[in-house]
Amino acid sequence: MRDLLKTLSFAALHFCVGFVVAYCLTGSLGVALGMALIEPSINTVVFYFHELAWKQDKTFSFKGMFSLAGFAHSH
Repeated sequence: MRDLLKTLSFAALHFCVGFVVAYCLTGSLGVALGMALIEPSINTVVFYFHELAWKQDKTFSFKGMFSLAGFAHSH
């Protein structure tokens, strides 16, 4: 449930930012509304699955990613 609420709050924030940016760039409420509905909607779905993937991968760490051992091939 927390993931869904986090996703919905991200969607609301992303919609507002998308609308303001699109309106500032175009000066059109219609175009801004359309852009703010399409791009944030797609990005919200991607974000939700991105969060799920990060929760599933318990082996990932930034420390390991940037260490020399992280670059070595191992079996």
